[in-house]
Amino acid sequence: MANEEDTGKTQAELESHVWKLAEKIQFALYTARDGDGIVQWPLTANVDKEANAIYFLVDNGGTQYDHLARSPEVTLGFADHPKYVVVQGEAGISNDRAKIRELFSPFAKAWWDSADDPAIRLLTVVPWRAEYWDSGNSLVASAVMLTAAVTGTKPAVGEHAKVAM
Repeated sequence: MANEEDTGKTQAELESHVWKLAEKIQFALYTARDGDGIVQWPLTANVDKEANAIYFLVDNGGTQYDHLARSPEVTLGFADHPKYVVVQGEAGISNDRAKIRELFSPFAKAWWDSADDPAIRLLTVVPWRAEYWDSGNSLVASAVMLTAAVTGTKPAVGEHAKVAM
């Protein structure tokens, strides 16, 4: 999409769509500032619209999350062509053992023996802004983009919105 479009949705509907897409995609590219540089890595998201938070189980080993004390602003990128969500928010790390137990899953067992592993920490991102691009079906989106490329027109392949969270 070349330009932001009027989706005809209310603020609440736009926000709900962001949460739905992030939950469905589930995997996020975590991006943060670390000193003079930018760091990135993939994480598995646990999306909780009711809590206005996106949770991640992370390892406490090393200094990987020390940057949060200096700069807690982070960006999460969710992508599953042709659906994309970018979330900006504030991140914090905690040792909330009850929430860690609640979120522990068979997938987490690949990294830790149990929810009681002392190395697990909870990374929480509270979003303040998001942007999404939702072009529905990937075959249709690809066909529309190919047609636009051949004809020299700009494709209108779906919804795009900026959302204050």
